[in-house]
Amino acid sequence: MAVGHRARLLRLKSVRHFSKRGKCLTLFLLLAGLGGCGGPREPVVKIGFVAPLTGDQAPHGQDMLQGARLAVAHALTEGPVIPGHSLALAPLDDQRNPTQAVAAAKKLVADPDVMAVVGHLNSSCTMPASAIYHQARMLHITPISSNPQISRQGFDTFYRTCVTDDLQGPAAALFAVRELGASRIFILDDMTTYGRGLANEFEKKLKALGAAVLGHEGITQGDKDFTPILTKIKALNPDLLYFAGMFPEGALLIKQKADVGLAARFMGGDGQFDPVLIDLATPQAAEGIYLTTIGSDIHQTPTARAFVAEYEEQFGPIGAYSAYAYEATSIAIWAIRQAGVKDRRAVLATMKTLKDYPGLFGPQNFDEKGDSLIRDVGIFTVKDGRFQFVKTAAWE
Repeated sequence: MAVGHRARLLRLKSVRHFSKRGKCLTLFLLLAGLGGCGGPREPVVKIGFVAPLTGDQAPHGQDMLQGARLAVAHALTEGPVIPGHSLALAPLDDQRNPTQAVAAAKKLVADPDVMAVVGHLNSSCTMPASAIYHQARMLHITPISSNPQISRQGFDTFYRTCVTDDLQGPAAALFAVRELGASRIFILDDMTTYGRGLANEFEKKLKALGAAVLGHEGITQGDKDFTPILTKIKALNPDLLYFAGMFPEGALLIKQKADVGLAARFMGGDGQFDPVLIDLATPQAAEGIYLTTIGSDIHQTPTARAFVAEYEEQFGPIGAYSAYAYEATSIAIWAIRQAGVKDRRAVLATMKTLKDYPGLFGPQNFDEKGDSLIRDVGIFTVKDGRFQFVKTAAWE
């Protein structure tokens, strides 16, 4: 769905009630769209949002943005987060590029109205940007950047609402070996902070389980022809090919794997969990692949049922990271509202008092590094052209 069309839907479409709020969000969204039409400017509190909103990873970024917008819309039904101030989302596009991510972070911290930031998608973008937010003493919550090293930098401004790759990687390895029966495995990654980190965790667990790792090589984001590396892998006769990376490259690997006659099963990480993967790879080639995700099936989570129904009524099928962006944005709004003042340090101090936040995935808490204590890893497969939940996986 085009970005402009989604925005029009968000402003013009009436919304179902959510969590017994009993209030229509449309009026608030219409008012938000009429800002800047003259008259004195109301003081505003902004939440920054950064993700790839254009380019090949835009489907993920746009789905995240819709989740964040819905969180802001719900907050508006509860009154001002700070008396006398309006609430606004300030979205920026990092184009999945670390340099652009840093530029976006600098722009947000330079805006005195921005009290917190939700982002980024890619760990390679979140890692350098997190240092900028930390220096500015700004609350920073990433919905889905999963590389464990981000939270090990010691930044007390950093939080995340997803499981980390030192759990996702082992969970994938355990499933591959014990349930798929894989014993000869080749690993590919996209050489990003996310991809290489996840692949290394997967490989480490494979070796502990006694599986044979036939090779571990990298590809480059944006490349289109993987026939040479797939032909090389075919000659090694693996029973499973694992790829840690994002869906544009994952889709090409799946399709070209079939084209070269590589019979090995395909397994990958959460960065490929998007219906676009199936469309790009073709449903025939994608049939039977397995992916891990940074949580269990959102459709089977009782506390998220109303959110899913509302989101899908407005935007269609929920994205892989929409709920996580909603959760991160809602928590940032909670911290601002509880602080009650337009002050970054006060918002950050309030965040540190959070306990049992009533989130989509159950009571949300964070450890001393800012990592979520909700640590589910899901396993999905593709069947008849759709993702199908298999189970919640173990990582030990």
